[in-house]
Amino acid sequence: MAVAHGDGIGPEIMDATLRVLDAAGAGLVYDTIEIGKKVYERGVSAGIEASSWDTLRKHRVFLKAPITTPQGGGYKSLNVTTRKTLGLYANVRPCVAYAPFVGSRHPGMDVVIVRENEEDTYGGIEHRQTAEVTQCLKLISRPGCEKIVRHAFEYARAAGRKRVSCFTKDNIMKATDGLFHRVFDEIRGEYPEIESDHWIIDIGAAMLADRPERFDVILTLNLYGDVLSDIAAQIAGSVGLCGTSNIGDTCSMFEAIHGSAPDIAGRDVANPTGLLLAAVQMLVHLNKPGAAEKIHNAVLRTIEDGVHTADLHDGRGHDPVGTRAFADAVIQRLGQRPEHLPAAVYAGVADRAAPGVGPATREKPVKALVGVDVFLDWDPAERDPDALAAELHAAADGQPLQLQMITNRGVKVWPEGFPETFCTDHWRCRFVPRGGGEASHRQVLGLLTRLADAGLDFIKTEHLCTFDGEAGFSLGQGQ
Repeated sequence: MAVAHGDGIGPEIMDATLRVLDAAGAGLVYDTIEIGKKVYERGVSAGIEASSWDTLRKHRVFLKAPITTPQGGGYKSLNVTTRKTLGLYANVRPCVAYAPFVGSRHPGMDVVIVRENEEDTYGGIEHRQTAEVTQCLKLISRPGCEKIVRHAFEYARAAGRKRVSCFTKDNIMKATDGLFHRVFDEIRGEYPEIESDHWIIDIGAAMLADRPERFDVILTLNLYGDVLSDIAAQIAGSVGLCGTSNIGDTCSMFEAIHGSAPDIAGRDVANPTGLLLAAVQMLVHLNKPGAAEKIHNAVLRTIEDGVHTADLHDGRGHDPVGTRAFADAVIQRLGQRPEHLPAAVYAGVADRAAPGVGPATREKPVKALVGVDVFLDWDPAERDPDALAAELHAAADGQPLQLQMITNRGVKVWPEGFPETFCTDHWRCRFVPRGGGEASHRQVLGLLTRLADAGLDFIKTEHLCTFDGEAGFSLGQGQ
């Protein structure tokens, strides 16, 4: 397996974790790669050398310590790059309370967050389009939705979980989040033994923070999952106690969820529990349930016995221990089970991309072009939508495509807008065929030529298409 010791506290907690793995008889061989700060500083903007990708593809399993990404532009997140490059589409994060041995307002909390890991706004496709407006593209695919939804249900089935709850914001983002919700509804019928429900993300997140015992497995999109999983980890007890897995069809990566904490590096005070529990997930993935149970139960017994690092120490009982001493305590308890906390049981549990649960093959719908949205950078002293409409009408005079609507930041401002609506210098102008019907690419090119000749600065276009007669675009707010 591939191992990266990372930055900051990374080398310390990785050393502790590998010592526990070896003591538990996990039977692993480690191939170390260098990632993170030193690689960035050598001028590699991704934070990983090309040769290291070959090592990851060779071993297909990667245990990773936290890294430091240098501040400033020009550096890409290595976590995001690794997940997307290796196709690690499922992020799985158990968030469990260890009360009363670790303080938590929700002592019965035992929730798993399953987060889509490749799509959404994390494509990092952003543009500054005008002096005042930037954009970030949110990309959601049907195959991506199908893979993660099936993974959530397969995980729930293997782990003996009873319910999968889907969180989206499809009351607003009807096309993107709406697709995720529709695929969830399509697939959940294939798992009748598992209860399922859907929550709008805002009320779902509020309920998670207030009554997490209502949830078992939470399935959600990339951005929401990133936020929710850290919140869930913290309200369970501490982000320092959580590990996470990133599962793909051919490769998988396991890591603690916390950062590299350079301020405490080298002081032997860091908590290795998060990386230890990530290694437990890795052992489950590698079909080594015996070693996974042995280590996890030893960690639980260590926590029960009051052996805590400084981040969890509440001033009572034993003095806090350091990173090395905590690992030693876990090693001493290998083969023991917790006396109060529920013991870990991994027989029959697997967290891997199961064969045959990938995206379904579908007949392609009939696609028709029915118009175009032209986005303009238009900024006269008076940002009057009627004046812009007049310029557009003059430019498109005689063209087969005619102006139907103008919006600003999504709100319809022409025709019949409201004077109270605040407008920026970024305008969406929707053109559709005169008399209805389909448009053509040549008609779009002809329109853009006329707009350019009129001195109008178009900055992007989006084709308006139907798929099997169903609109593949949103209305303007207020349309």
